[in-house]
Amino acid sequence: MKTIVFLAALLAATPAAAYMGPGAGLGMLGSAIAVVGAVLIAVVGIFVLPVRMYLKRRRKAGPKAR
Repeated sequence: MKTIVFLAALLAATPAAAYMGPGAGLGMLGSAIAVVGAVLIAVVGIFVLPVRMYLKRRRKAGPKAR
């Protein structure tokens, strides 16, 4: 029953002729850039951490381990 009511309301809806100012678009663009940047930083961190640990271990072992 709920599905029928939802479909009826969806089909009866008319498109809204509303104006969205440039602020909304710029806000969405800024949010998208922030999400992409966060994902890139996370991926770089995942790959850099093992290298840093390896270099630290290698430095700690001294010249004989090389």
